Amino acid sequence: MIAVEDILDMTDLTAEEIAAIAEHEHSSEVNAAVLAQYLLEHHHGAARVQDMICDDIRAALHKGDLAHARELFATLRHFMTEHPEAAHGIRS
Repeated sequence: MIAVEDILDMTDLTAEEIAAIAEHEHSSEVNAAVLAQYLLEHHHGAARVQDMICDDIRAALHKGDLAHARELFATLRHFMTEHPEAAHGIRS
């Protein structure tokens, strides 16, 4: 049987990045992992993941949850390091 951790490990994302997508999409981490991997395999998909994490940061700031916004910002920084193609303006 495949465990949830196995599914998450099959993606090119960290657990924090998957959690941010799950938060954005209001879905389970398994569904978020599948969506994220699908997006990363398509043109402009990494930019879409970046947008999701940025949306989460804005939502946390709007709620006044600075600690969560900081965590998400660290997640975004790591994502952008690993997926520089996500940067707006680099799209081809």
